[in-house]
Amino acid sequence: MTLNGTWEFAFDDADAGEREGWQGGAHALPQRIEVPYTFQSELSGIGDPSFHDIVWYRRSFSVPADYAGKRLLLHFGAVDYEAKVWVNGTLVATHEGGHTPFRADITNALNTGGEQTVVVRALDYSQDVTLPRGKQYWKEHSKGIFYTRTTGIWQSVWLEPVAPVSIGRIRLTPDIDRNELRLQAWIEGLGAASKASLHVTIAYAGETVAEDAIALAQPTVTRALGIHDFNDHSHGRWWTPEHPHLYDITLTLRVEGAEVDRVASYFGMRKVSIQDGVLQLNNRPYPMRLVLDQGYFPTGLLTAPDDEALRRDVELTKAMGFNGARKHQKIEDPRYLYWADRLGLLVWGEMANAYHFTEEYAGRVTREWIEAVERDYNHPCLVAWVPLNESWGVVNICNDPQQEQHALAMYHLTKSLDPTRPVVSNDGWEHTRTDLITIHDYAWQREVLEARYAERERALQARPSNRWVLVPGYPDEGQPVLLTEFGGIAFKKSEWEGWGYSGAQDEEDFARRLADVIEPVRRAPVLQGFCYTQLTDVEQEINGLLTYDRQPKLPLEQIRAIVEG
Repeated sequence: MTLNGTWEFAFDDADAGEREGWQGGAHALPQRIEVPYTFQSELSGIGDPSFHDIVWYRRSFSVPADYAGKRLLLHFGAVDYEAKVWVNGTLVATHEGGHTPFRADITNALNTGGEQTVVVRALDYSQDVTLPRGKQYWKEHSKGIFYTRTTGIWQSVWLEPVAPVSIGRIRLTPDIDRNELRLQAWIEGLGAASKASLHVTIAYAGETVAEDAIALAQPTVTRALGIHDFNDHSHGRWWTPEHPHLYDITLTLRVEGAEVDRVASYFGMRKVSIQDGVLQLNNRPYPMRLVLDQGYFPTGLLTAPDDEALRRDVELTKAMGFNGARKHQKIEDPRYLYWADRLGLLVWGEMANAYHFTEEYAGRVTREWIEAVERDYNHPCLVAWVPLNESWGVVNICNDPQQEQHALAMYHLTKSLDPTRPVVSNDGWEHTRTDLITIHDYAWQREVLEARYAERERALQARPSNRWVLVPGYPDEGQPVLLTEFGGIAFKKSEWEGWGYSGAQDEEDFARRLADVIEPVRRAPVLQGFCYTQLTDVEQEINGLLTYDRQPKLPLEQIRAIVEG
């Protein structure tokens, strides 16, 4: 049951709310806000970009009669940055991390009958540059590559009734070499049950292709299920951007023979690997044509106005000839990943970084990153992890052993959480241990790009932005090389005034400049992929292929012809 919609709302600049007992639920809040849009956004109904680091929310709800006998879970998609949640005056959850979900079992906090009241206090640190914040600017008004901040609830809020014994989460790992799906499931509340079993059904296009029944002796279960309905020569039903084949999976939990919970999901049979220095999808070389996607919207900022807007971004990306997107400095709403899975688009998952290193920052970013990897692990579209970008948060990585060790720790942590995907240690430059060598280079002259990426040694010694590609002491180990930021051509076709990395005067000039950077990069013998900057304009940054409101600056088919060649 969704709790999106109108909530009571208040700024608490004096941090008086807890002292005055607002958490009890009896204190009415003076303003109204549309959840899940933050107060800085137009869609919230407030549209105030000024600093307000502490905000409160309140609303009431009734528990439907058919929820009787169930545990009631309260879910938050994301609250930026710290959250406290009370139900009927009882503290039910605290959470730190602005991009990742959390939930609370509120069953014991419910009143008997009648209305229930939920209160949320969100604390942000608008000017703290050690906070994992991505592109949110620490000054009041956006500037350059930094944008309007997000404070408070910015993804959906909902209630979920579950049985006393239920399926908590699942982890799906495809193995195309063994034609298997590795299933891991976590069962909650099992200690109070007897004779529990988990029944698994896998289907493709409505036809059952695998089944299993597992007697549950403990709350975690791991199973390998054979998938034998395709062959290697035709690529069968493997997932690719060109053919995003998906299997349906249903898990049914039974206790004493009676069904108590059912979960429906999906997965794609696909593999991302590096073989002899070649980046591969499903055991075949696969050049990646990515576009940098900030995930901002003019009326909702980090929050899309609706589900259709997320689907439309995927469709526009594909229509312009790209087979993937690098979601930049944002752990994206999982509904975007759903559409990338369904429609066929590779996605690189990237952490929102801070700008300065402290030990507190290291702890914060590590905890939130673990939650992000866990949340998105099952998506077949997601093919690479990027815990750090352009040495943000580790600006002295070449000279400070502590920052160097942090980058190494993030790389190894990510590999320990997910050994199935490549990890980029520090996207852009100053790599330590890394699976992919990625470079950011905004040179706009065709001849410069042709010469720089004609030979591997020249590319790795180029020092774009006057940075080493590899931290001194870390040798080239033959990893695939990709140019993961380039272009950034500014072309104004909207009401925004702003800048880019180079500028075009008109459509003809824009098309020529676009070809001058994309064509040599696409043909470069050193490169196994690229990521063009960027999908859309964002506020004053006007270097998108689309305007901020998603209008193409050139015909989509013309852009596609340049991107695909």
